[in-house]
Amino acid sequence: MLFTRTLPLSFRCFGIHQILRNKTMAGVVDSSSHARWNSDMAAFREEFAKAKHIVILTGAGVSAESGVPTFRGAGGFWRRWQAQDLATPKAFAANPSLVWEFYHYRREIMGSKDPNKAHIAIAECEERLAKQNNRRVVVVTQNIDELHRKAGTKNIIELHGSLFTVRCIECGNVKEDRNSPICPALKDRGAPDPDAQDARIPEEQLPRCTSCGGLARPHVVWFGEGLDRKVLEDTEEECMKCDLCLVVGTSSVVYPAAMYAPMIADRGVTVAEFNPEETPATGTCKYHFHGPAGEHVPKALAKHPSEPDS
Repeated sequence: MLFTRTLPLSFRCFGIHQILRNKTMAGVVDSSSHARWNSDMAAFREEFAKAKHIVILTGAGVSAESGVPTFRGAGGFWRRWQAQDLATPKAFAANPSLVWEFYHYRREIMGSKDPNKAHIAIAECEERLAKQNNRRVVVVTQNIDELHRKAGTKNIIELHGSLFTVRCIECGNVKEDRNSPICPALKDRGAPDPDAQDARIPEEQLPRCTSCGGLARPHVVWFGEGLDRKVLEDTEEECMKCDLCLVVGTSSVVYPAAMYAPMIADRGVTVAEFNPEETPATGTCKYHFHGPAGEHVPKALAKHPSEPDS
């Protein structure tokens, strides 16, 4: 069951729109002043040492450091399109062959991409803290590339799904599919060159449901679609329990993910942002570490002197 992009009740009770309006936007208007950034890593590390339940929110910026294209912003094109042009139900209904070429390309390039230092630091931190008394790390990611899983992260909520699952548009059956290519007709298709010709693959040759034979689509959340209710409920629960939050490599403009950090901060919980630029959430964060995630996250999550020897 899909959940619409309205806010869950507990989020509305926190007045999230008012939080963003009063705190976030006020902090972003004067972007010329960097003096307000609190980049005190030593102070953050002391808070990290005391935290029991850490939520790490990650976005496309983390994957970009591994060379994964985001298909957004200046130069972010696949052929002549950006992600928001093809990652929609309307686009799939109009041209499923083109959309499948786009996703086939995204699936295939992941074979050459590896987790970076930030992914690895997060996974190692989760494993290390799990062996300590009542300490827990949970990753909530907008990314669909599974690099967190590849790095070893176990406690993960994938808000937007995975490149490697498909869903039947007829019966709704969902299954993992790691075949390369996902179907014979897509072999050697999906080249990103702007001059590449569309394959125009007949619908019956595109990925099909193994249960009913219907047309399958990527099981990811597209623009204009809601998130799965259970995914939202699980994320809300983690955000309500956490006593420290890291926001890593996310623009904080895509909802509902953009509301989590301000909501957590409004509870009085420390939020630390790791990003090469300011975002609409910067003003709600106690810390902002400016630069690549691979540079700052390993320092932030390294073993603290107070931690026991493993």
